[in-house]
Amino acid sequence: MDPVSAVAGLADTLINKIWPDPAAKASAEAQLIKVQMEAALASVQQQIDINKIEAASTNVFVSGWRPGMGWVCGAAFGLHFVVLPVFNWVAALFGHGAITIPFDMDTLSTVLMGMLGLGTMRSVEKWRGVASK
Repeated sequence: MDPVSAVAGLADTLINKIWPDPAAKASAEAQLIKVQMEAALASVQQQIDINKIEAASTNVFVSGWRPGMGWVCGAAFGLHFVVLPVFNWVAALFGHGAITIPFDMDTLSTVLMGMLGLGTMRSVEKWRGVASK
């Protein structure tokens, strides 16, 4: 359980015990929700600030890891689903056996789908005119 959820659960329990009045309880719960939202937004803003600093870096090991992961995932998919099938087809034409390479799709898809999901969100922002670049 993350710290915000733990504090929220404790605060909810305390609200139920301290304020038996429904109006006071609703007010306290609204305040709790506000505090939770502010904490979540602050956490997201911190990550955005870190991402901006990483992206502005001239060091390729700092700013280039996301594009690097994209290229690695793209190369793996290209090798497994384009290059290897074409190679096996050509090998079969000349009477040779197919090459099989073990491929861990689960791990690769987890990384790639996360990256594509984030890329899609960025595209939607651009489409809606939210993003400045």
